[in-house]
Amino acid sequence: MVEPNSKKPLLQFAPMQSSVDEGFWHRLSSLKLNKLGIDDSPIPIIGFYAPCSHPRVSNYLTLLAESLPSESSEASLIPEPSHGNRNRCSVSGILYNTNTVESFHALDKQNLLKEEARKIWDDIQTGRAVEDCSVLSRFLLISFADLKKWSFHYWFAFPALMIDPPATVVNLSPASQWLSKEEAESLSAACNEWRGSKSTADVPFFLVTIDPNSRATVRLLKDWEACQSDAHKILFGFYDPCHLPNNPGWPLRNFLALISARWNLKSVQFFCYRESRGFADMSLSLVGEALLTTAPHGWKDDVPNAVGWELNKGRKVPRCISLAQSMDPTRLAVSAADLNLKLMRWRAMPSLDLSALSSLKCLLLGAGTLGCQVARMLMAWGVRKITLVDNGRVAMSNPLRQSLYTLDNCLNGGEFKATAAVESLKRIFPAVEAEGIVMAIPMPGHPVNSQEQESVLDDCRRLCDLIDAHDAVFLLTDTRESRWLPTLLCANANKITMTAALGFESFLVMRHGAGPLSSASDLSAETASSSSADLCVNDTNGKHRLGCYFCNDVVAPTDSTSNRTLDQQCTVTRPGLAPIASALAVELLVGILHHPQGIFAEADINNSVSGGAENPLGILPHQIRGSLSQYSQMSLIGHSSSSCTACCHTVISEYRNRGMEFILEAINHPTYLEDVTGLTELMKSATKFSLEIDSEDGEEDCFEI
Repeated sequence: MVEPNSKKPLLQFAPMQSSVDEGFWHRLSSLKLNKLGIDDSPIPIIGFYAPCSHPRVSNYLTLLAESLPSESSEASLIPEPSHGNRNRCSVSGILYNTNTVESFHALDKQNLLKEEARKIWDDIQTGRAVEDCSVLSRFLLISFADLKKWSFHYWFAFPALMIDPPATVVNLSPASQWLSKEEAESLSAACNEWRGSKSTADVPFFLVTIDPNSRATVRLLKDWEACQSDAHKILFGFYDPCHLPNNPGWPLRNFLALISARWNLKSVQFFCYRESRGFADMSLSLVGEALLTTAPHGWKDDVPNAVGWELNKGRKVPRCISLAQSMDPTRLAVSAADLNLKLMRWRAMPSLDLSALSSLKCLLLGAGTLGCQVARMLMAWGVRKITLVDNGRVAMSNPLRQSLYTLDNCLNGGEFKATAAVESLKRIFPAVEAEGIVMAIPMPGHPVNSQEQESVLDDCRRLCDLIDAHDAVFLLTDTRESRWLPTLLCANANKITMTAALGFESFLVMRHGAGPLSSASDLSAETASSSSADLCVNDTNGKHRLGCYFCNDVVAPTDSTSNRTLDQQCTVTRPGLAPIASALAVELLVGILHHPQGIFAEADINNSVSGGAENPLGILPHQIRGSLSQYSQMSLIGHSSSSCTACCHTVISEYRNRGMEFILEAINHPTYLEDVTGLTELMKSATKFSLEIDSEDGEEDCFEI
């Protein structure tokens, strides 16, 4: 055994340094939110480094977005390493991402480092490190991602097996001085050829042989045996990320452990390969001789001790980085807006379909108290495409109850509500795709003269086009008659339709049933010749079709705004009513979207869920009626009526046959809808019927009412 020479200086290594690209943290955040959830299992990652290429700057081990597996990867979550890139040598690593900052600080760092060192040692013992030398630079990363603040706590470790006693160094100097001129030129050419080949460009550890004719050859580690016979000099080369002139880089530590354990060498001539402008630079590269006194057989039983936790400004503490200030505010807003929804999928609702919500196009008819609240609730659920329709202006009395407006919107006669609401939505959430349409909705009972007729018909056509272009429609207007035309058009197009209506202290929230001519309905169940007494319409399964807002009426909608006092003209309600009704309307829509039958879903009452476990949000009622005075709420079912003035087969058929002519007649003639649906005959029959009473003497007396 060679006695250690205490006079020789110890071989000291420049620690590996880390660099994390912003894209890595973005992908980690996305992976955590969308796939991993609370799973804190270790994640295989890939790091990249290259030989030093600047005389004053070391290269770092770098993590990029592609260091992590993509969300579409298989369950194994193993990223694909790149090969053949001379500027990116792939290194395997492991990531422990914790769920809390307390868990991050409580990690057993000593054992984690020892476990990674054991993997390196096992690869040396089995010979895998000779076949795939990149495993010698295995690394470890622990982290905690605070996704609310966009800050990340992290700490790298680059495990290095400790040689005991430490190696000493002899004559460490630039390669251009160690080698002869001919040897340096030949080695430079051989390294450039090695780096230029796709098969070896990113192989970070290698052998260099120099024959008696000063000809250098670069070989793989597995060619060690072949190098013994014909080599005059053998150098153990590695890609050195360090730029220091008197210290080799960190990868040499485990390389020396491999050399000592596998080949039992006591003297090792090593070559720290460095570059300048993409080519080998013998004046920057170093050659030295390391003297090893460790007996390899002493390592067989136990894993050598390891070091390697990266220092932070000279201290053994983790690092913390915040991306909030460097990120685009809109991007931050999008991430923050989606955070709650993505967290819901971790445990509370794994089946939440965020893509269905983000792609949903919602049309809000009315931008008043209800419209403002519904728009905000939709954004909170991840809906990004919202269109608001209203022809009113913001009044001084509006901002207190209509949450999208301020005093500035009331000045100079008031801005149009539709456009002011859209601007407010964009200030709240810049990524929203909102549009405001200033337009009146034609209404029955509000006749139009010949001069206005074409303009009103244009509004009808425009409203029809808007409903066709959207997936869900909210009826949020002030009057009953203003909801008639949208209800008819939605029933004709079979659109998801939500109604929210307010009284002083009561509210109604309901979803309209599917249209009578929809594919899931039995068209023969309701025809033009249906008896007025057949109030419920069945679908192909023999189940009742759910009704619309007008199905319980026995009169057609008409003018409800004329000859009214001020309190009757305004929507006078208790302030808390609109937020409650608006929130329930949006929740009901989300329930429909997540129900397997969608718009055709049956109605649930109380705890009776028709969809069972298939409906992750619970029951899906038809109507919700609430009272603030009683602090009560009821779930009710109202079936479709064959005499409904808005959604029955007769009305839809008339509209399809006559189009705008039918709508114009309904607007100008208050009794027309009652006549065409049979409500007129129904009312006549209701005024005359017989009531039979059994008298004591057995005589039958009939009373006409």
